[in-house]
Amino acid sequence: MSKTFDFDLIVIGAGSGGVRAARFAANLGARVAIIENRFFGGTCVNVGCVPKKMFSYAAEASTVTELFASFGHRFEHNGFSWETLRDNKTREIKRLNGIYQRLLTNAGVTIFNGHGRLLAPHQVSVDDEKTYSAKHILLATGGKPYVPSIEGYENGLVSDDLFYLPSLPKKAAVIGGGYIATEFATILNGLGVETYQVYRGNLLLRGFDQDVRNFITHHVQSGGVNLLLNSQVKSIEKRSDGKLLHLENQQPLLVDEVIFATGRVPNLDNLLNHELELALTPSGKVHVDSSFNTSIESVFAVGDLIEGPELTPVALEEGMWLARHLFQGAQKPISYEMIPTAVFSHPCIGTVGLTEQEARERYNKIDIYRSEFRPLRYTLSELQTRTLMKLVVDAETDKVLGLHMVGDDAGEITQGFAVAMVMGATKADFDATIGIHPTSAEEFVTMRTPAE
Repeated sequence: MSKTFDFDLIVIGAGSGGVRAARFAANLGARVAIIENRFFGGTCVNVGCVPKKMFSYAAEASTVTELFASFGHRFEHNGFSWETLRDNKTREIKRLNGIYQRLLTNAGVTIFNGHGRLLAPHQVSVDDEKTYSAKHILLATGGKPYVPSIEGYENGLVSDDLFYLPSLPKKAAVIGGGYIATEFATILNGLGVETYQVYRGNLLLRGFDQDVRNFITHHVQSGGVNLLLNSQVKSIEKRSDGKLLHLENQQPLLVDEVIFATGRVPNLDNLLNHELELALTPSGKVHVDSSFNTSIESVFAVGDLIEGPELTPVALEEGMWLARHLFQGAQKPISYEMIPTAVFSHPCIGTVGLTEQEARERYNKIDIYRSEFRPLRYTLSELQTRTLMKLVVDAETDKVLGLHMVGDDAGEITQGFAVAMVMGATKADFDATIGIHPTSAEEFVTMRTPAE
């Protein structure tokens, strides 16, 4: 490696993509440094998927209690301790932070605790005090919550704040209709909070398959969340008795807490010297080419800073790809075509591939296979929990283009089928697979007649 610079690679941001790139580059013999001023592990570990799923598990308690009563069990519920959940979560996150730091240290990566700033091509500073040079610089600072500029916005919280609330509100409003908002609304509802979800659209989860959107919107509402659709917040007024939301097309709503879950934007705060300028995409993300080069020489970007799915495994793959590209040689481009994802709402969503609408736009003729049923585990109870499964198939080649599920274990089930779909599985391959009975997953290999 070149000795002209202090390091071969400096990474700003120790989230999923940054840590993966740093570790792999170091393992390939590069001299690597990483700069982090907040917490190791990034959004996912600290204020995203990991703590969110812990809270999602906690929110299942009332349903699980009622379900197992139908199997003859008797429980006494002695109340819920928010402090216990919050503090146990925090302890586990601190453990994970330590693991990330040890992984970097064991790989030989130099760690700088402070704010990293790009001064010029090949040059960065730490806390505007010490300056270091590198042949390559990677920006991996991730995203931050977006808050709309409405009157009184400062009286609301952002989604990150939910994980550290001093006490659980009795009544809360979640603003937004995407996956973060829907997850948080159903989590709060499951923890016993009187929950309102305010969204300007008429269905939740814009961008997901239309059948999934219809199904989840209905079940979120029937599960106890008060959906205020076709509406948005005009202003938030702080009062002695709570926060008063003034809404379009709705009566004013008084709650204890308002939580904005209105999306995330690239975290570019004080990242660049004032003389530098990064080319951005129309949506405000950092523009990169197919090798993650930005418009500034020697500077790369991965993860939530750039266009693409804002998913931890995607950032991990991009970070690993870049390290190999820089220090091992040419790499096969990353495919973004069949990326499975899950929404840990109640009920859970799993999806991989194209939505029905996307498939109709790209292919001449498609077949739709759809099934909705009440899973076996609920049949002894009064719970009316249902599951939706859907396959989108190219009628000409028989290739399965999209798979969508809403119901228990949707994320776990979808992951397995994603392997087959990446390999190009056809509907005939699904039909030839013997199902495991009785399971919900077997429905994907027993749907024989197209619904459309």
